[in-house]
Amino acid sequence: MSGWSGTLLHIHIAPSASCEMEELTEARLVPGKGVEGDRYFLGTGTYSPKPDVREVTLIEMEVLEALAVGEPRVPGFKGALDPADHRRNLTTRGVPLNHLVGRRFRVGETVLYAARMNFPCKYIEELLGMPGLYEGLLNRSGLNCSIETGGIIRPGDAIVPLDD
Repeated sequence: MSGWSGTLLHIHIAPSASCEMEELTEARLVPGKGVEGDRYFLGTGTYSPKPDVREVTLIEMEVLEALAVGEPRVPGFKGALDPADHRRNLTTRGVPLNHLVGRRFRVGETVLYAARMNFPCKYIEELLGMPGLYEGLLNRSGLNCSIETGGIIRPGDAIVPLDD
């Protein structure tokens, strides 16, 4: 799974479920907790009481670009989704997120473990007023990770695979 490297483009948090996402110029990732200040770190996210790996979530900028032009043509959803709209913490470029499940990778000072693919929910359609977005995000809604090594991350940080 080597041979790729990517970049962290955006960092977003929200203090609680349904709150507007706030863009950060840097963030502290804390093992066992999440992104400092985020709803899952604070226990105020929609899924906070449910046991799951959701310390930090990622999505590919390439997915947002594909949605903007209506690709893939099935289901045919076309819509502009800004990095602050998708409800994930980190927006990446050049990172094959779906292929990382079960693997470790570095983002800036941190090491993340890719626990599972993220699944979209219908709620995002209501929140953004974008019917069809749920289907448009199926199988490319991002990645849920645990934090193995905490630290500071910033937009522009390299994202690289680690040998297991």
